[in-house]
Amino acid sequence: MKNIVGALGRKTIRSVNRLMDLCALTYRLTVIALPLPRAGRTLIKWVIVEQVHFTAVQALPVIIPVALITGSMMIVHFSQLSGQVNLGKLVVLLVLREIGPLVTAIIVILRSATAVTIEMSYMCVLREIDAVEMAGIDPLHTVCFPRLVGITTAIVSLILVFDLMAIIGGYAIVKGTTLLPVEGFFQQIAKGVVGADIAVGILKGFFFGVIITVTCLYHGLAPKNQITQVPVATSRAAVDCFFYCLVINFLISFLFYI
Repeated sequence: MKNIVGALGRKTIRSVNRLMDLCALTYRLTVIALPLPRAGRTLIKWVIVEQVHFTAVQALPVIIPVALITGSMMIVHFSQLSGQVNLGKLVVLLVLREIGPLVTAIIVILRSATAVTIEMSYMCVLREIDAVEMAGIDPLHTVCFPRLVGITTAIVSLILVFDLMAIIGGYAIVKGTTLLPVEGFFQQIAKGVVGADIAVGILKGFFFGVIITVTCLYHGLAPKNQITQVPVATSRAAVDCFFYCLVINFLISFLFYI
């Protein structure tokens, strides 16, 4: 019994310490954003653009088909309940508030989060981070901060793309390929959408971007001596990102709608 309690206590302490480290890293990156120095701004801008291109633009071939499939499946299933539910309001409720942000976050975790963790891990193992510091350059300015801005911007943009494609594209697919009763769908959408739904989606995207980036940077920059530690850090980062996104999604939905 004592061993079990001791193990739970140690695991709890490690989890709390990790959460505090994540908060500290987030604070450091936030402080950097406020008085961003003039030196190196061009480099930072280019890194941000490259990160947005990799995370958002190159992810469109994945996001768009997933959004179309998700939207059309939802409309097909819920249209069969015609007269029992408001189809437009139900789609708005699920896509804008919950499914859009979460599915987008999962795709970004699988594509970009793991890539950032691997990149940072190899930079640590190969002592590239040490070389940057020895050159008098703060890695948080040139390496971490641009990725925070790029990934966060990309996630917010991808959520908007996912929502539009799931609703409009899904409707177009169902309307063009089936005989299901979906008349008046956009009128129902217009009545069901409120400003809070759009604000919640953007807010979730912002917090998802921050927590995903910070978590990946934290695991990637953790001290490593061997390349074999890279897959372990990548796996932990992906699991932690997914868990934290679920928690943030629940908290935001709870605060706005419960």
